[in-house]
Amino acid sequence: SLWCYTKPVEFYGELRDTFDHFPLKHFWGPLANIKSTAWIADSAAYAAKKWRPNFFYIYLPHLDYAAQKSGPDSEPARKALGELDDVIGKLVAGCSEAYGSDVVFMVASEYVITPVGHVSYPNRALRQAELLKVRVEDGGEYLDTGGSAAWALVDHQFSHVFVKNGDARTCGQVADLFRGAAGIAEVLVGDERGKYALDHDRAGDVILISTPNSWQAYYWWLDDARAPKFARTVDIHAKPGYDPVELHFDFATKSIPLDATLIKGSHGAPVASDAQRGVLLSSAIDVIGANAVRDTDVCGLVLRQFE
Repeated sequence: SLWCYTKPVEFYGELRDTFDHFPLKHFWGPLANIKSTAWIADSAAYAAKKWRPNFFYIYLPHLDYAAQKSGPDSEPARKALGELDDVIGKLVAGCSEAYGSDVVFMVASEYVITPVGHVSYPNRALRQAELLKVRVEDGGEYLDTGGSAAWALVDHQFSHVFVKNGDARTCGQVADLFRGAAGIAEVLVGDERGKYALDHDRAGDVILISTPNSWQAYYWWLDDARAPKFARTVDIHAKPGYDPVELHFDFATKSIPLDATLIKGSHGAPVASDAQRGVLLSSAIDVIGANAVRDTDVCGLVLRQFE
């Protein structure tokens, strides 16, 4: 059954009785819409009035959906801005009722979604180079991570390619495979990964970074008829990589389509232009200052409010 973690645990029951269950089906997938964001905002305002905490950290996901699905400049994306504006207005009103004028709001964009018209398939390239292996189960092809010399964990506009035993020769082969490939801006190996602080034990041995107009899909099958069963479902835990195609729905098959070119917006590539820069807003003029800040600076700005 649906349940959300709260502390105290029984507080979710109170929220459920007031606002109904958290609308998980509207949080992600083809039914994603303003309802999940509105529930989060309503619950936050309710908690503000009941508990009056000194600090709130609230994630409102709504601008993710249409911008990725249809493009950040599409009409659905513009409509989403208006929907979110209404919800934020109600949240501000609720918090103002709870705290009066003694409240500071800070708004940070988690990332900026930019238009994309190209998609790369690192795992297909690795498979065609005979570095990635699959196992067949129930007629579908599943990734064999243990048997693969290299495979890619994709996430929006970059991917971590994990090389078996970190073999230097294979790392070089992978790097050569993707350098100069369409949609790939940078290929980082070994110490080169330090350019983006990715030279750590959990990172891939090779990092692939997309051009701003491209993103990376996790697909490894070469024939859609051989796709694993989870590929056509909303199953974020089974897929070794992020799959924004889950925002779409194929009415003919009554499932998630297998057409990665449907996606029109993505994020994650290093900032190359102002169009990729997010915003940081505050209701108090002295919180941020006049200079641009890095996303990693936001924590310090928040903590400074409690000095």
